[in-house]
Amino acid sequence: MDTALYLTRRLLQALAVILVVTVVVFGLLHALPGGPARGILGPQATAQQLAAFDHEQGLDRSLPVQYVYYLRDLLRGDLGTSYTLNEAVSALIGQRLPKTLVLTGLSALAGLLFAIPLGMWQAIRRNKPADYVITTLSFVAYSTPVYFLGLMLVLLFTQTLRWFPSQAPQGDTLAQVLGDPSALVLPVVTGAASMVAVFSRYMRAATLENLSEDYVRTARAGGARPYAILFRHVLRNSLTPVIAMLGYYVPVLFGGALVVEQLFNYPGMGLLFWSAAQSSDYPVLLGCVLVISVATVTGTLLADVAQRLVDPRVKADRT
Repeated sequence: MDTALYLTRRLLQALAVILVVTVVVFGLLHALPGGPARGILGPQATAQQLAAFDHEQGLDRSLPVQYVYYLRDLLRGDLGTSYTLNEAVSALIGQRLPKTLVLTGLSALAGLLFAIPLGMWQAIRRNKPADYVITTLSFVAYSTPVYFLGLMLVLLFTQTLRWFPSQAPQGDTLAQVLGDPSALVLPVVTGAASMVAVFSRYMRAATLENLSEDYVRTARAGGARPYAILFRHVLRNSLTPVIAMLGYYVPVLFGGALVVEQLFNYPGMGLLFWSAAQSSDYPVLLGCVLVISVATVTGTLLADVAQRLVDPRVKADRT
């Protein structure tokens, strides 16, 4: 199966999953206690108000017809209207999503930049004191709740050392957010900590596995330098599981962003989701869920494609 057919197959699978996600989100909207109208208008709404709302929103039609119209609106970029902010959900997400992508992107980049060399360093020092110390610290970082870790960083670097501000950069544009890099340090470190712990373990295991392969022994027998073997051959082959895991880690990054943004008052989609949950703004909640789900499916698809490009040994017919 050639690359084009493989990519087509994976793309069709991704579209099928996204379609299932739309069905789930549509079902969640109609599973609200008392129906969508009651869930959105509240328990004090009268029967006349509920009936008028249902008619205005097309909720008095059959469910299959409502789903068709729901898909039509999605294709137009219409995710509904926020009933607390009185703005289009797509506009709200469009304002906040780029900021969340910056935060999660910087956290992922920082996490990988630390995790990859750290995991390789542990592998070449396997079962030595430094390996045990870093392994212990990794387990502690992985098991520490994001919220607690963020609070500890605030207490240390804001209250005690006074190196960084306790609040993330504020602003309506990316330029304003990026214009205050010192305020981004603590949110990025908080988001990257668990990623370093997880991916350094994967990198360590992958490096150890590749160091025991025949091609490494052959290279050593040919007189190749250890670091040349490590960085020219072992590194590339060890990145395969890391790239695969990165796509599946997208929902974890967005989930972490929800906590980080609320903790540091970062004006991203996570804070929008948190505020919507506090006010029971269901259109915003479901819009965020849909966007995060699509991002997860897209991340998985890109990870599979990148894994195939990095490692030719990956079979094209892999599901």
